[in-house]
Amino acid sequence: MKKTLIILLAVIFAFPALAQEKTTSVATEKNVLKINTLSLILGTGSIFYERKLSDAMSGQLGVAYLNYKFSGTKFTGLILTPEVRFYPKKNAIDGMYVAPYVRYQNYSLSDASAKGTLSSIGGGLLLGRQWVKASGFTMDLFFGGHYGSSSVKATEGNVITFDTKLFSGFGFRVGFALGFAF
Repeated sequence: MKKTLIILLAVIFAFPALAQEKTTSVATEKNVLKINTLSLILGTGSIFYERKLSDAMSGQLGVAYLNYKFSGTKFTGLILTPEVRFYPKKNAIDGMYVAPYVRYQNYSLSDASAKGTLSSIGGGLLLGRQWVKASGFTMDLFFGGHYGSSSVKATEGNVITFDTKLFSGFGFRVGFALGFAF
């Protein structure tokens, strides 16, 4: 965990140096479509659509599909993450931002003895930086805190043994998305 945090901080501080290329005019692009590359490591395919709402604000909707096995339990399901992004320098879709968000997760669960569903709702706050290159190529690096609450219901089997600690309480959200502005 410590190594991951150090690598993440190094990436955060290195990207401004790499992103010195001329960016596009913020007035021309209003939409960004991107994929979170870090979520692929966890077996999650997530796509984001961001829309500029004003010079200082945008709205984003993330949709993800999880198919992952953890501690003998298979998780399969949908994640929805709407967020509002505030760009303090009034450079919406291309710059530093703060983003409160809500996250809803709904999974089918199965292990050797039972099947069930897990529902989770939570929210948090992100800090991030998005770069839009002259070609329209985008990079979005973000991290933040999250708090969530979840519940499990059995659909088959007598005893539900799924541990919801992974989906409840405080956690972190980190991502690096690549995409295209249009």
